[in-house]
Amino acid sequence: MRTALILVLAAFGAFTLAAMWQVGYLGIWQAGLANWGAAQVLADLVVMSLVVLFLLHRDARSRGRTLWPYALITLAAGSFGPLLYLLLAPDGHPQDAPQTAAW
Repeated sequence: MRTALILVLAAFGAFTLAAMWQVGYLGIWQAGLANWGAAQVLADLVVMSLVVLFLLHRDARSRGRTLWPYALITLAAGSFGPLLYLLLAPDGHPQDAPQTAAW
């Protein structure tokens, strides 16, 4: 799991750097508001980020971890916050998250 998180973080980080190099940080937000379709995708990502922050809050509280740095990163840079939260789990095993329900 840790290797997969590192690969995703590295690939997504490179993709994000390329996008920011081309259009800048504000350009990414402006593109998300360019039309109704793009705004819907942006709104969906914002909603999902808030859902993930809620779940991370519950996990952080149950494990005694500090959430605020990851929450700030999530609000400013999206997926990087949750990816780092999982990657930097103190025991190094993010897959050991408590199970609340079976599918």
